Amino acid sequence: MATAPKAQSAQKFVPIKEIRSGTVVLVDGSLRSVLLASSLNFALKSEDEQTAIIMQFQNLMNSIEFPLQFFIQSRELDIRPYLALLDAQLKEQTIDLIKVQTREYIEFIKGFTENVNIMSKSFFVVVPYSAAAVSQSSGGITGALSGLLGKKKDPQAALSAFEESKSQLDQRVAVVSQGLARAGIRAVQLGTEELVELYYKLFNPGDSEKPIKLNS
Repeated sequence: MATAPKAQSAQKFVPIKEIRSGTVVLVDGSLRSVLLASSLNFALKSEDEQTAIIMQFQNLMNSIEFPLQFFIQSRELDIRPYLALLDAQLKEQTIDLIKVQTREYIEFIKGFTENVNIMSKSFFVVVPYSAAAVSQSSGGITGALSGLLGKKKDPQAALSAFEESKSQLDQRVAVVSQGLARAGIRAVQLGTEELVELYYKLFNPGDSEKPIKLNS
């Protein structure tokens, strides 16, 4: 008689070992930094400005020797917190005219968002570093990988390996940030809490749909 397959924890499918010091540590020991990048309305730029932006971006791509991942997150804008704020202000309002206007504005926002999907977009750049990949070219993959994964018995050695790899990653982040700035794009590196929130929402998209109670 066939036995039912055992349910596996969702954590087994997440390639993240931990997030520390604003850095994502993957299960293979490699590191990732995530930059939040500003948007750029390329179509509104003049022809000379467009050419300059393309050239600066091309210079960035030619100046690095590591891959970059560009990730665009598109989500339906959750208007409920804004409506909750308006509802709270309505309760505290003492002027009748303003109360009427606020109530009408709330109804307008509700009706508008029900008929039109308002989307928010966030742009991310993922910068990788793997000491194992670097050491592989010089024949030292085993030791480097063991250090990053913390398999050495000496915790201090594992910490030193992490700090050394993070230092190399930070240098890459600086190069990418400067290159994007030359193209007119601002980039901010996400911290630990921001990374946790980002990945939690990526792996738990349904949580954003939880209802928010509004005062009646």
